[in-house]
Order: sequence, then structure tokens, then C-alpha cells
Amino acid sequence: MNKESNRIEYKSVLDNEKDKLEREVVAFLNYPGGGHIYIGIDKNGTVIGVESIDATQLKIKDRIMNNIEPPTLGLFDVISEKIDGIPVIRIAISAGPDMPYYIKSKGLTPKGCFIRVGSSVNPMSLEMIDNIYASRVRNSLKEIPSPRNEQTFELLEVYYRERGKKLNSDTFKKTLDLLTKKGEENYVSYLLADENGVSIKVAKYSGTTKVDLIENDEYGYCSLIKATKSVLHRFEIENKTYAKITSKERLEKRMVDDTALREAVINAIVHNDYTRETPPLFEIFKDRIVITSYGGLVSGLSREEFYKGCSMIRNRELMRVFKDLDLVEQLGSGMRRILEVYDETVFEFTDHFMFVTFPFENGYHENNTTKDVVINVVLTERENQILKLLQRDNTETADTLASSLNITPRTAQRRLKALQNKGVLLRKGARKSGYWEIIES
Repeated sequence: MNKESNRIEYKSVLDNEKDKLEREVVAFLNYPGGGHIYIGIDKNGTVIGVESIDATQLKIKDRIMNNIEPPTLGLFDVISEKIDGIPVIRIAISAGPDMPYYIKSKGLTPKGCFIRVGSSVNPMSLEMIDNIYASRVRNSLKEIPSPRNEQTFELLEVYYRERGKKLNSDTFKKTLDLLTKKGEENYVSYLLADENGVSIKVAKYSGTTKVDLIENDEYGYCSLIKATKSVLHRFEIENKTYAKITSKERLEKRMVDDTALREAVINAIVHNDYTRETPPLFEIFKDRIVITSYGGLVSGLSREEFYKGCSMIRNRELMRVFKDLDLVEQLGSGMRRILEVYDETVFEFTDHFMFVTFPFENGYHENNTTKDVVINVVLTERENQILKLLQRDNTETADTLASSLNITPRTAQRRLKALQNKGVLLRKGARKSGYWEIIES
């Protein structure tokens, strides 16, 4: 196991000592990029395990939700995992948008506010608390009143019912944070209501520029959940399957990796800054798909932290609902799934926007006989370097490749995965004793 760090904390057991777990969670909530707390691993990184997984998970969720302010729903996951076959619990914590977070019983004081410093938890000074509180974004969706009154939420109730959950008609607005502090319906409720004025567009062009627009469909003016499902369905249709015929076999895959595309669509919708009434935009060109969301990087999160999968949520209330409805699985998982297939270069940032561009492979065309699309695979410079090394020694591992190319093992593993997805590399045999087979087209 990795050592404890600024983003990783190990605990042999769940502390019953008052506020100890809460202190550590608060520290990560107040730390850019958040972090992870593992229960069932000691300080040396030895996996001990957790006996009563379900009961312990319930205790953790209860303590975090009830003992910390501002509300933390949508900012953490409590996940059961196995390491070397031994069950442990991982608490994934995102940096919150409403810093400073604090232990409810201690208030906004050095005894209630903490932050991560290296691998330790330190109390905030009064000056630090005052400065962070003063810079808190006050124009959040939660505190912006809804532009419409007397909204209905029949679709939202249906989606929750489909997941075996029920919204209490009297309390769900409060439970899901759909009210301002004054008790008015807020902008989150507006986005999730059956009807609204938000239009999410999917534009399609015949070429590689925006000159020849052939389709311009809108999937908005309704619950953001319905709009999201509609956009995902549209891309299921547009993201065609093509075939690559090699001398040995026929390989099939999508024009764009469907898992990465789904994650990018959901991320763009959940993390978009709606305070300027600028919804995300989805564009389909002849050679690529471009997803544009407003807001750029979340304030306080650097590009390096973003690429490492550090999680910082812009719209906590939306994230909570998307997680409830299984549209989002775990905090930070979306970035990891995208970077397993694509390089960091698919992301582009400006001061106000984030662009995600998924290129199609060059040279694809319709096969009139099979109705499939035949592909000429184009490799990046790094992928070509890896293939040359594997041609000399097909037993190379991600670690040895990383050493030869002066890159991280994680980057080498991503490139190996990309080569497999492109159909030019196959793994044969067991993990330790196997080898790589290069498929010639």
C-alpha cells in the first residue's frame, strides 16, 4: 500500500472517540482536491480488514451527515473494497464548495475547523477561518431563488421510484436542498423541475467546422435528469460501431470509447456553472465530438490536481441527486475512466470554459458490404515508442516501460490500455508470466 499522504489517511478501526473521524473528514472537505480515508489499514499500510462492513458503513454515513456543517450530502462516498482479498472501507471525500466546513458542535472555531497539512490534520486559525468564510461563493445555486413558482417534480419522483426510492412529498425539497435559507425554491429545484427554461443543445455538422450545420436538436426545457438521459441516448445512436479487419481476426469497437463519452457528458452537465444561465453544449463533427461546459476549472482546483482525479464539486446538490439515481457512481471516477483511454490533451481550459474533444480515428469510411466502418488506426508518438520496446521484448511491464521512457507507471499503463482498445495489442497469459502480442493490420 502507498504511504499516508496529504490525500490518504489510514485507520485500523473506526474511532469511537468523539469527533475524531469528523475532524479528519472536515480537514479533507477544506482541502483542495479532497482525499481518501481507509478503514481497516494501519499506519504502516498493513491491511487488517473490517469485520462488520455494512454496520460500519452506516455509522460512518450517519456521523458525517449529522455532525458536520454545511451539509455534506453529495460530497462523500463510503465504499466497500477488497485489497488482497481482505474487505476494507474507503471514504472518498471531495473538497466542498461551501468552505470552511466544521464540526457542528464546535462551530466556526479552531476547535471545529480543520485542514489537511501533509499527512496530518491541523486546526485552522481564526484568521484563516475568517478569510475562507469571506471568500466563500455566495452566488451558489442553492441560494439563487427559482425563476418560477409552483413547480412540479413528477419526473423526479418517477426516476427515484425506478431506483426503488421514494420521495416524501412533504419533505423532499428540504432533504435534497431544493430550498434557499429563506425557504424559497432555489435554482437547483428549477433545474430538476418538470419544466424550466434551460436548453441543452446537440449540434451536428457535415464537416470539420461549424459552417455546415445539418442538425441542431434541443434536449431541454425539462428536468435536467431527463435532458441528461436524452443526450446520452442520442450519443448511443451517433457513436457507431466500426470494425478493424486484421490478418488474424476482426475487431469491433466504437468510434469513441462509450464509457469515456458517457462520463464526459455527465461531468459536463453536473459540473457546469449555471449561475450565468449558460448550459453545456454538445457538438458532433465529421472527425470528432466536442463537449463544452461553462465555468472552467472549479475555483481552488489546479490542472495537475484535476488530472490526478482530485475531486472538487461545483454543484453539490446536483451531484447528490445524480448519485441517488445511479448516473454517477463514485467521486472522481469519471476522470479516471476517461484517462484510462485518452491522453490529457483531450481536455482544454480557458478562464470560463472547459472543452473535452474526443477525436475519431483517421481514415474511417463506410464498408458497403458489411455496413460496418473500417478503420486505419493512428497511434500517438508515445504509443509508437511503447510498441518499439515491445517488439524487442514482449514481456515488458508497465513499470519497466515507464523506466525506459521516463514516464510514470500509471501513464505507461494508460497507454498500454489505449493500445489494447485500438486493437493493436493483446495480453496473453497470466499477469506475471504473460506477454504482449502485437497485432499487425
